[in-house]
Amino acid sequence: MIRLIIFIILVLALDFYALQSFRSVVRIPFITYGYIIISLAVFFNIVYHGMTFDRGSGNNQGFYLAFALFVLVYVPKLVLLIFMFGEDVYRLFEAGYNYFISKPDEPSAFFSSRRKFIGQLALGLAAIPFISILYGITKGKYNFKVLKYSLFFEDLPDAFDGYQITQISDIHSGSFDNKDKIEYAVDLVNKQASDVIMFTGDLVNSRSEEMRPWKSTFSKLKAIDGVFSILGNHDYGDYTRWPTKEKKAENFQELLDIQKEMGFDLLRNESRFIEKSGDRLAIIGVENWGKGFKQKGDLSLASSSVNPTDFKILLSHDPSHWQYEAVKYPLHYHLTLSGHTHGMQFGIEIPGVLKWSPIKWRYKYWAGIYEKAGQYINVNRGFGFLAFPGRVGIWPEISVITLKKRINNT
Repeated sequence: MIRLIIFIILVLALDFYALQSFRSVVRIPFITYGYIIISLAVFFNIVYHGMTFDRGSGNNQGFYLAFALFVLVYVPKLVLLIFMFGEDVYRLFEAGYNYFISKPDEPSAFFSSRRKFIGQLALGLAAIPFISILYGITKGKYNFKVLKYSLFFEDLPDAFDGYQITQISDIHSGSFDNKDKIEYAVDLVNKQASDVIMFTGDLVNSRSEEMRPWKSTFSKLKAIDGVFSILGNHDYGDYTRWPTKEKKAENFQELLDIQKEMGFDLLRNESRFIEKSGDRLAIIGVENWGKGFKQKGDLSLASSSVNPTDFKILLSHDPSHWQYEAVKYPLHYHLTLSGHTHGMQFGIEIPGVLKWSPIKWRYKYWAGIYEKAGQYINVNRGFGFLAFPGRVGIWPEISVITLKKRINNT
């Protein structure tokens, strides 16, 4: 309750300040009243859904929509506040100058009026996040991108030179609201015609029932060497309330059954081998292991059938597992595939120039390819979305990785 009170006070303070800034630029009454009505409606909507939010219900779409509207309306206000606060700091210094130096006859002259062009500039800049967030909610969450990488290894078995992997991660089926878009994305995965498809966890948000309407769609995923999968932190049913432990166990078993029915080969701290022309490639899949999350991943158990000389691909949902355990493990995992971060579903990416998201302050390895000690990791930005029903600048990803044999000429 204390958090809610603090939240209400801060938002109302932001609203009051933003309104003063808005009125300094827009002086048409009915527009101002409309601004106030929309702000209050969005504010009370998020407060209501926040107070009635039931994590155990398994149906939180109303809260997610309220959250999206709140972000849409209030992030631009923050931009407005930053600029107008700067303007008010300038006015404060100007007032000090007037009081101590120029000393105007009228006390009211100490403070000058806000400069209209600054307010217009602030409103113009505030429109940028508004338009971006609106696009992210309506279009961006299904703006699927195929990102292609080629990785070179000296010890890659000859038979796997040119071997292609398609990775998807973080489906979060409980958030979907457009069947046509998901059908399109699944077809896009298949169009990559990869040798193998690998899914790196978080099939659902909380409950296995979320996947039932989408089971037939994802059953269409096909590759020559099959579809391998692992569990993510959301797949265990830990983020919802259950009436009994038995109900939670039933939910988890249904999720396992769904993966099998879709043709996914689920690896739970175990390994598989793909063989070609006398060579083999080891696929090792661990259960979730995350810094600050469930830690059921067991590298020792998962790798018990793997030889040190095998070329090894590790599936581990959370990239912090690679950072804190896998990259330091005695076995050399040539390539690790992870997800989990979603790239926070918000950021700025200009290929070859800029890659930024606030998630970088939580995860050192948060999107794309990284290398350490001759070992690579790909952190997939996610197929679906969670909580905020949109993506801004960080688009849903289908990773396509081609393994290449590096020829050592020395």
